[in-house]
Amino acid sequence: MKFTKMHGIGNDYVYVNCFEEKIENPSEVAIKVSDRHFGIGSDGLVLIMPSQTEDFRMRMFNADGSEAEMCGNAIRCVGKYVYDNGLTDKDTISVETLAGTKILKMQIEEGKVKTVRVDMGEPILDSEKIPVTSNKEKFIDEDVEVDGENYKVTCVSMGNPHAVTYMNDIDHLKIEEIGPKFEHHGIFPKRTNTEFVEVLDRSTLKMRVWERGAGETLACGTGACAVLVASVLNGVSERKATVKLIGGDLLIEWNEQDNHVYMTGPATKVFDGEIKI
Repeated sequence: MKFTKMHGIGNDYVYVNCFEEKIENPSEVAIKVSDRHFGIGSDGLVLIMPSQTEDFRMRMFNADGSEAEMCGNAIRCVGKYVYDNGLTDKDTISVETLAGTKILKMQIEEGKVKTVRVDMGEPILDSEKIPVTSNKEKFIDEDVEVDGENYKVTCVSMGNPHAVTYMNDIDHLKIEEIGPKFEHHGIFPKRTNTEFVEVLDRSTLKMRVWERGAGETLACGTGACAVLVASVLNGVSERKATVKLIGGDLLIEWNEQDNHVYMTGPATKVFDGEIKI
């Protein structure tokens, strides 16, 4: 199988061009290639596929083999891959995902994609649709007990579920202990991604993320979008802010006119390779 290793601010995936390659068992392949000791090493596997309705289709699988609806960092890399490899000559494309169609606008420098602005669509705030089990229609700044401690949590879906909580000094958070307890908490029927957020000022938010099925990652694009939405709802952020992740920064805007969330950030190729699967 030929592949390309790419990352969006450190959130790294193995990308496969399914116009040329055929993957029979993507969940098994995702587990194999993601292994950082015996595989290629990644947060998961991304398949770039033909679509019957859009320019391209993206499927993405976490390191544990589970399929996810959407990944903001991965979809930027899909845009870079298809443009840089001549699969399209357009700088604006549509990509089909399990979280709906996403529109990508690529910034081109010297014939290559440098950054990508993604229309991530409207945030989902309906508890039932996120999903989070609650008698409240929206889950904003609600109490959740995790491991005997109370957390104020705001839940948002960007096509995949996110739980956002605020705290000081996230650098010293023992995320490997608390992250799984949030992910598998009983109120999240499909598990959840969890963002631990420190508000630096009204236009700068710092986060660490525990991703469902992958553990702590260096970045999460949908998570950064959920963090901005949650921060606006909690009154601690402007509608446009820089979200600082371990791997780098993303510019996120929740547009008041169309209610869509826009994410802008880099996409980087690491290397091409082949692996026997």
